[in-house]
Amino acid sequence: MNKKWAAKRLTINLTSGEAQRLEQYCSITGRPATDVIRELIRSLSTKNEQDPQT
Repeated sequence: MNKKWAAKRLTINLTSGEAQRLEQYCSITGRPATDVIRELIRSLSTKNEQDPQT
């Protein structure tokens, strides 16, 4: 594993259906699960990002 990305290691528990869906997506797109999950996390918005005045 590339050390520059090893800022925090995360273990997640997925249902068999979720794992299968992730594997299928990765197979179709040719992308590793780590990249897919990282992109999904980056796409999450927080309250401060939605309304900076609050």
